[in-house]
Amino acid sequence: MIELKNVTKTFEDVVAIDNVSCKIPEGCIYGMVGSNGAGKSTALRTLCGVYKAEQGEVLFDERPVFDNTEVKKDLVFISDDLYFINAASPKRMAKLYKRIYPDFDYERFWELLDYFKLDKNKSIGTFSKGMKRQTAMVLALSCKPKYLFLDETFDGLDPVARKFIKSLIYNDVAERNMTTVVTSHSLRELEDLCDSLLLLHKGKVVLESDIGDLKQDNYKVQVAFDYDYDKSLFDELEIFDFEKKGSVSNFIVSAKEQDVKKILNSKKPVLLDILPLSLEEVFTIKMRELGYDFDECLEVKEDEK
Repeated sequence: MIELKNVTKTFEDVVAIDNVSCKIPEGCIYGMVGSNGAGKSTALRTLCGVYKAEQGEVLFDERPVFDNTEVKKDLVFISDDLYFINAASPKRMAKLYKRIYPDFDYERFWELLDYFKLDKNKSIGTFSKGMKRQTAMVLALSCKPKYLFLDETFDGLDPVARKFIKSLIYNDVAERNMTTVVTSHSLRELEDLCDSLLLLHKGKVVLESDIGDLKQDNYKVQVAFDYDYDKSLFDELEIFDFEKKGSVSNFIVSAKEQDVKKILNSKKPVLLDILPLSLEEVFTIKMRELGYDFDECLEVKEDEK
């Protein structure tokens, strides 16, 4: 298990992460989300032992990570700002990784290079942004790490490459019990990937939860009646975002599905659909409950909603 215990990291007079605590179970895919400047990258770098926290502890199975080569030999970190040796080819980078990670799998490395059609002898500096991301992921996954840390790693990748890389991560988590921590400013990016999510805002933890628990007992309802009614018809339910057009109403409800069906069916609807919510919609509810502005925390643009 990885633990952050009351971790604070500052840069001059800026508090990047402030008293952050979380537990990341072994063999899970854990997401960190938040707007630009929320503290995601700093939290990830502190987790990896790149940064040393001014306060608190970062522990891997009760072992500190900072300046601990025994822990770091089991982890790979892909930064949002990729770095490769000047003029190095994928083949040359693989030789370097092999020296650092004894379990580096050359067979897997060649197979993944072929899949992405990456030239093993060509300078990585001539690659496109997406090709550089692919190369970084090929190198990282070929190390077969116990812990994989990804900072906005899916940026610049086309949908096919994203899907394939996610499948590789799933397989390594399932087969080798690898623990993966990934940051993003997009809930949609992480919704189908992660087991748990941590929401950061201005360096502080706003919410941490298992995705299954978040989605439980929250639904989107569309209902219609053949008689006149208003919002008061649903006073028995806790509802949000109520909208009525003609005889049809749409709203979000927090309750057990069977209870929602029982209450609404008792009112004799002519139409009733109960649908699961997207992760973004669930977070909107949770943020309101906690007194936060969801759009401010995630910087959700109108054209992205």
